[in-house]
Amino acid sequence: MLRLGLLSTARINRAILAAAAATGRVDVVAVASRDATRAAEYAREHGVSRSHGSYDALLVDAEVEAVYIPLPNGLHHEWTMRSLAAGKHVLCEKPFSRRPAEVEEAFDTASERGLVLMEAFMYRHHPQTGVVAKLVSEGAVGRLRAVRASFAFHLDRPEDVRLDPELDGGALMDVGCYCVNASRLLAGEPVRVQGEQVVGETGVDIAFHGMLRFPEDAMAQIDCSLTGPRQQRLEAFGEEGSLLVQAPFRPDWGGDVLLQRGDDTSRVEVPEANAFERELENFADAVEDGASPLLGRDDALGQARAIDALFRSAERGRAVDL
Repeated sequence: MLRLGLLSTARINRAILAAAAATGRVDVVAVASRDATRAAEYAREHGVSRSHGSYDALLVDAEVEAVYIPLPNGLHHEWTMRSLAAGKHVLCEKPFSRRPAEVEEAFDTASERGLVLMEAFMYRHHPQTGVVAKLVSEGAVGRLRAVRASFAFHLDRPEDVRLDPELDGGALMDVGCYCVNASRLLAGEPVRVQGEQVVGETGVDIAFHGMLRFPEDAMAQIDCSLTGPRQQRLEAFGEEGSLLVQAPFRPDWGGDVLLQRGDDTSRVEVPEANAFERELENFADAVEDGASPLLGRDDALGQARAIDALFRSAERGRAVDL
């Protein structure tokens, strides 16, 4: 099994721990925290064999083959580069970075060292996402004309790292990145974007709204917010029909995929699955068997370029070409 270390005790680790236990492909062998006591307590609570009182200590642990990085967004690149320098494969939580140059540097380094680097957009590994992408690409709605994607929840903890501008917090980076990713999956890479942001008291965008223009004149509208209410939605509109995904990014919340053509609406059957388990299996296949990661360099770079352009557009008050 792939021996994985957790670089912090972040809340999302619970999903990774459960997924690792379910797959039988990944063994979480170590966890690190900046507090040795906290790391030890976490290891005991979750049945992890070793704990480390610093992230650097985990990176020199010879028993750790790969690391999962769920740190705040602004620390992703730094600790990915340190992990790669230590010879570890990396699964880095989304979004890897808002800066295209950092994505290129990290993937170049991984390639040079023969290591796997993968951005952890877990929803992409759920079969629902594959079904939706296939329906659109095969013309189930006809020629794609528009995409609408939204994701929001209410973040009411002022001390939350997702509200810290120094750590690349904000709505676009936390939940809007899903909307951007899904729009790109269905329509390709954008050629022009327009962004508008609502900046909160801490200096991050608590809401972000954007328009993305794609080749062949397809358009996407994205809306994301940290002020709630909790909701998610993805719609694809074509010349012959439309597709509605009620729970596109967190399929575990429950929802249908509905295909409408004319007056007929049908429910699309989607296999049940755990996206985190599929993500870990894909990562393990890439590390152990040399399989291609579902999410590689091109996807991560396209994502960073789109997010960077949206931020630049919001700051300049005008559309930005990519």
